[in-house]
Amino acid sequence: MDLFIATAHAQDAAGQEGNPWFSLIFMGLIIVLFYFLLIRPQTKRQKEHRQMVDALKEGDEVVTQGGILGRIEKVDEQFVTLDVGGGQKLHVQRHAVGALVPKGTFEEK
Repeated sequence: MDLFIATAHAQDAAGQEGNPWFSLIFMGLIIVLFYFLLIRPQTKRQKEHRQMVDALKEGDEVVTQGGILGRIEKVDEQFVTLDVGGGQKLHVQRHAVGALVPKGTFEEK
């Protein structure tokens, strides 16, 4: 019978709650951590990509997000015409350009 009484006392002690301020501070720290580790770097990358897309000009060598390498021949408001070699031209949306590559990377054969 003593075994059951000890169990009842242990359950009663576990039911007490801690300080509610600790929970609020902990949640605030988690939000700040997420901001600095996830949200802020992503917005910086988006801003850099937007600036790169706005600065595109004819003659730039680029790689699209799909991995196509080419030289820009024409820049419109929404689209870019890429020379991908062999007389082939592709029209892609401006935001589909993934990165600028150094001059001389694209060599037409």
